[in-house]
Amino acid sequence: MARPYKNSSDHPELIAFGSAVRSIRLDKGLSQEALADLAGIDRSYMGGVERGEHNIALINIKRIANALEASVSDVMKKSGL
Repeated sequence: MARPYKNSSDHPELIAFGSAVRSIRLDKGLSQEALADLAGIDRSYMGGVERGEHNIALINIKRIANALEASVSDVMKKSGL
Protein backbone atom coordinates (compact mmCIF):
# COMPACT_ATOMS: atom_id res chain seq x y z
CA MET A 1 0.00 0.00 0.00
CA ALA A 2 1.19 3.51 -0.74
CA ARG A 3 2.64 5.47 2.12
CA PRO A 4 1.18 8.82 3.10
CA TYR A 5 3.03 11.97 2.16
CA LYS A 6 4.83 13.40 5.16
CA ASN A 7 3.83 16.94 4.25
CA SER A 8 0.53 17.13 2.40
CA SER A 9 0.85 20.90 2.14
CA ASP A 10 3.50 20.29 -0.54
CA HIS A 11 0.74 18.78 -2.69
CA PRO A 12 -2.27 21.13 -2.60
CA GLU A 13 -3.94 19.22 -5.45
CA LEU A 14 -4.17 16.13 -3.21
CA ILE A 15 -5.74 18.20 -0.45
CA ALA A 16 -8.17 19.78 -2.93
CA PHE A 17 -9.18 16.37 -4.31
CA GLY A 18 -9.69 14.97 -0.80
CA SER A 19 -11.77 17.98 0.22
CA ALA A 20 -13.96 17.54 -2.86
CA VAL A 21 -14.50 13.86 -2.06
CA ARG A 22 -15.38 14.73 1.55
CA SER A 23 -17.77 17.48 0.45
CA ILE A 24 -19.62 15.27 -2.02
CA ARG A 25 -19.72 12.41 0.51
CA LEU A 26 -21.26 14.64 3.16
CA ASP A 27 -23.76 16.09 0.66
CA LYS A 28 -24.88 12.53 -0.04
CA GLY A 29 -25.17 11.71 3.67
CA LEU A 30 -22.55 8.97 3.54
CA SER A 31 -20.14 8.12 6.31
CA GLN A 32 -16.52 7.67 5.39
CA GLU A 33 -16.87 3.96 6.15
CA ALA A 34 -19.94 3.63 3.91
CA LEU A 35 -18.17 5.36 1.03
CA ALA A 36 -15.12 3.15 1.47
CA ASP A 37 -17.34 0.05 1.41
CA LEU A 38 -19.16 1.21 -1.72
CA ALA A 39 -15.87 1.98 -3.44
CA GLY A 40 -14.17 -1.24 -2.32
CA ILE A 41 -11.42 0.74 -0.60
CA ASP A 42 -10.11 0.33 2.93
CA ARG A 43 -11.66 2.88 5.31
CA SER A 44 -8.33 4.06 6.68
CA TYR A 45 -7.05 4.59 3.12
CA MET A 46 -10.22 6.59 2.34
CA GLY A 47 -9.47 8.78 5.36
CA GLY A 48 -5.99 9.39 3.99
CA VAL A 49 -7.44 10.30 0.60
CA GLU A 50 -9.75 12.84 2.21
CA ARG A 51 -6.81 14.32 4.14
CA GLY A 52 -4.66 14.55 1.00
CA GLU A 53 -2.17 11.98 2.25
CA HIS A 54 -2.25 9.66 -0.78
CA ASN A 55 -1.32 10.22 -4.39
CA ILE A 56 -4.33 8.21 -5.44
CA ALA A 57 -4.36 5.99 -8.54
CA LEU A 58 -6.78 6.65 -11.37
CA ILE A 59 -8.61 3.35 -10.79
CA ASN A 60 -9.33 4.40 -7.19
CA ILE A 61 -10.47 7.84 -8.33
CA LYS A 62 -12.94 6.06 -10.63
CA ARG A 63 -14.10 3.74 -7.82
CA ILE A 64 -14.70 6.70 -5.50
CA ALA A 65 -16.54 8.70 -8.17
CA ASN A 66 -18.74 5.70 -8.97
CA ALA A 67 -19.51 5.16 -5.28
CA LEU A 68 -20.47 8.84 -5.02
CA GLU A 69 -22.68 8.44 -8.11
CA ALA A 70 -20.64 11.21 -9.74
CA SER A 71 -18.40 11.38 -12.77
CA VAL A 72 -14.65 11.66 -12.39
CA SER A 73 -14.86 15.02 -14.12
CA ASP A 74 -17.47 16.26 -11.60
CA VAL A 75 -15.21 15.32 -8.69
CA MET A 76 -12.24 16.98 -10.39
CA LYS A 77 -14.26 20.14 -11.13
CA LYS A 78 -15.38 20.31 -7.49
CA SER A 79 -11.72 20.08 -6.44
CA GLY A 80 -10.73 22.85 -8.85
CA LEU A 81 -8.35 20.58 -10.73
